Amino acid sequence: MQSKPFTLLIKPTSADCNLRCTYCFYLCKSGLYPESRLHRMSEEVLESMISGYLSTEQPVYSFGWQGGEPTLMGLDFFKKAVELQEKYGKGKAISNSLQSNGILIDDEFAKFLAEYNFLVGISLDGPADIHNRYRNHADGSDTHHKVLNAIESLRRNKTEFNILTLVNKANVNRGREVYQYLLNEGFLFHQYIPCVEFDEKGNLLPFAITGEEWGRFLCDVYDEWYKNDTTRVSVRLFDAVLNHMIYGAYTVCHMGGNCCQYFVVEHNGDIYPCDFYVEKELKLGSLLENSWSEMQNSDKYHSFGRGKADWNKNCTSCEYLTYCSGDCMKHRAYSGNELSSLSWLCKGWKMFYNHTLEGFRRLAEYHVRKGNIPAPERFFVDRKFNRNDQCYCGSLRKYKKCHGFTK
Repeated sequence: MQSKPFTLLIKPTSADCNLRCTYCFYLCKSGLYPESRLHRMSEEVLESMISGYLSTEQPVYSFGWQGGEPTLMGLDFFKKAVELQEKYGKGKAISNSLQSNGILIDDEFAKFLAEYNFLVGISLDGPADIHNRYRNHADGSDTHHKVLNAIESLRRNKTEFNILTLVNKANVNRGREVYQYLLNEGFLFHQYIPCVEFDEKGNLLPFAITGEEWGRFLCDVYDEWYKNDTTRVSVRLFDAVLNHMIYGAYTVCHMGGNCCQYFVVEHNGDIYPCDFYVEKELKLGSLLENSWSEMQNSDKYHSFGRGKADWNKNCTSCEYLTYCSGDCMKHRAYSGNELSSLSWLCKGWKMFYNHTLEGFRRLAEYHVRKGNIPAPERFFVDRKFNRNDQCYCGSLRKYKKCHGFTK
């Protein structure tokens, strides 16, 4: 079977982290590996992962380093990773991204990340009173000032970075304020992610948000952005909508019709289909024992991916289906619900698209007419949805560049 391109989402420290964020969904995954208190990727696993991935055929080899907190591995680990990429990937386009809480990033780390063209995502929920509500050390101490210190190190060393904001109970009703705070700090690349988590009884956890709250937050951010910032501030979701209108392609995974897009690599080489679904029954294999082709072509992987298109019957007639494909499976199959359930965020997505699509269409037409983006062979606006469409590289306009690993 012909393999499609795929990217890697790598957890070199598993769920280990130097913070104890109240809303973290991945911290509990350490229970999958109780045999050790510390979880660290070995050099054997690192080399096997890099050499094997670089032996596959990809337009771009995308390594996304996440956690837990990946910087707990230390700078030498990432130096070794780059060394191995150079060894096995001569002449190939390689992209590295690092998602971090920023606490351990100093000038030496930032200089390395800049030198080898890492794109860094820094988690920041807004001003100090918002950020410190849920993002703290284990002893409860604040982290906001430490994150800003890390960002200053990135700036001094000219490291590319963007801001990831988790939309939670502390900031969901302060969308305009959060957007303006990031803008006033000079942060021009934003990513907003909804916090949706339930307890074992199916009750929404206190820090999580409702669909209506998510919709209002997005509308508030959009209104601020649309006034003056459409050509200078990059909001990942807004970029994705415009990208689909112009090119007919998806650049964020929840929009696509199939979830066979990337692999999660745990610290010991275990492979899973999605970091929301790192579960024993969904383990696809191990990179120390199975080939990428074997795992990518497995029935388990394809069955998981097809689940994305098992949306609710009401979605089929929804005018916004092309922009969400029923939304992330995590937001549908919560608290024991079937995959065919409506997304917990459905009302919010409808609110957002009803409020914004006309403006997005005008922007798409304007940018193509002015030549602000490369003109595609065909100009798409609201192309008919094809449930087989999917994004495979996650590259974003202005967000992610395909860098070589050498200077």
